[in-house]
Amino acid sequence: MTEELKEEYQVEADGVPANIEIVDLEDEYVLKYRVSRPEIPTATEAVLDDLKEKVVKQVKLSTEEFVDSKALQDVKEKFTDEALDLLDEELPETSEDTKRILIGNLIHEMLGLGDLEILLDDENLEEMVVNGSDDSAWVYHKEYGWLRTNITFRDEDEIYNYSSEIGRRVGKNISSLQPLLDAHLPSGDRTNATLYPISTQGNTITIRKFARDPWTITDFIENGTIDKEVAAFLWLCLQYELNVIVSGGTGAGKTSLLNVLMPFIPPNQRVLSIEDTREVSLPEFLHWVPLTTREPNPEGKGGVSMLDLLVNALRMRPDRILVGEIRKKKQAEVLFEAMHTGHSVYSTLHADTAEQTVRRLVNPPIDVPQTMVDAVDVNVVMFRDRRRNFRRAMEVAEVTENNEDELKARVLYEWNSQNDKTEKKRESEAIFETLKLHTGMTREEMDQNIEDKKKILEWMIENEVSTVDGVGSIVAEYYSEPEKIVKMAEEEEDPKELY
Repeated sequence: MTEELKEEYQVEADGVPANIEIVDLEDEYVLKYRVSRPEIPTATEAVLDDLKEKVVKQVKLSTEEFVDSKALQDVKEKFTDEALDLLDEELPETSEDTKRILIGNLIHEMLGLGDLEILLDDENLEEMVVNGSDDSAWVYHKEYGWLRTNITFRDEDEIYNYSSEIGRRVGKNISSLQPLLDAHLPSGDRTNATLYPISTQGNTITIRKFARDPWTITDFIENGTIDKEVAAFLWLCLQYELNVIVSGGTGAGKTSLLNVLMPFIPPNQRVLSIEDTREVSLPEFLHWVPLTTREPNPEGKGGVSMLDLLVNALRMRPDRILVGEIRKKKQAEVLFEAMHTGHSVYSTLHADTAEQTVRRLVNPPIDVPQTMVDAVDVNVVMFRDRRRNFRRAMEVAEVTENNEDELKARVLYEWNSQNDKTEKKRESEAIFETLKLHTGMTREEMDQNIEDKKKILEWMIENEVSTVDGVGSIVAEYYSEPEKIVKMAEEEEDPKELY
């Protein structure tokens, strides 16, 4: 069988190096993701099997350490130290590099997800799925899309054991009585697992990877996800506490956009984020309290829902509230009540257009009264182009009333798919009226403010300011001394002295 090598690179996980090849096989309809790990001699494998039992006996773990995902790194270090001492006794002639590889393999097998640990450390992957023991694992590659891997599983029990390990780390259980699991790995990666016969082809695991190096607004502008003027306009909206809903389809980048907009919040304001799984990453100096939901235990007790956290958050004196996703009527009502009582709120919603966003909010199952939904100031719609494999901010709209007093979405900016450019469709009415009321600025002053912000964004891009703390520091400095930062941008000074 002939093959064409598309790309080759290396990945390392817990000291174990792996070679990754993306290959096009003649008789296959999809590209292959091929993982090659260092071969271990049969005699050494036998020593490792003996080593496992000794390490387990000699490394004493408390119940808390075993189930606490935060303690995983400490547990790995305990295993590594003990295994190194035992390897020195059993295989004294072995090189240090080889010992590290052997110990890494041991950690993956005893504390991790086996070969899947390599995939978790590949920054080019967004998602990985196990469909059962009769099929190899699949991955979603940022450049190539879905790829079939060469990673297979002995049987359904092996997949079940991985699912059970994931659940145990976060105090959850998966069994024939509870065959569905939503959890997260210590790295923050979102995980879903199902058991046969609910999934009829076998036990499944789906892992959506959490960004190790979070995106920033400068990244989004550089890769074309968002236009500079749109970014500057949204910066102005966030600065002066307008409410923003980000909508789009599955995997369109809703949460990612919300994440990159958060550093635009002034540092003297208290931010509370409410999520099912921690995905938001804000600059360290912001006054930020992250809250996450919790599933009930097998007896149905101890659960903490998003609604519970939302009601509680209103008692914590927040200036800004970020909610992972609007899903249910009660949750939405509390969210919109927060908007009407003076809190600035940001959230996401599944909807493909700005018009559909409004319709979803005022109709079942969310079904929020129109008088509450009009508190939404800005709606940004994200779009995923699957053919060209990129994401774009497709629409930016304001929510207004028409002549019949019905809510409608008035699109201000729209992405043109043909030329991959964002076009300004019309001037804002409602948003600028709200800003005028909040700030006292004239229309000319607002336009100048947006131009100044565009200059600063261009300046950050030219000087490769692409970390969350870097972007956040410059934005915070701008809020303290706006004229100084605008002048630095105009005179092309080095921004790195600011952080």
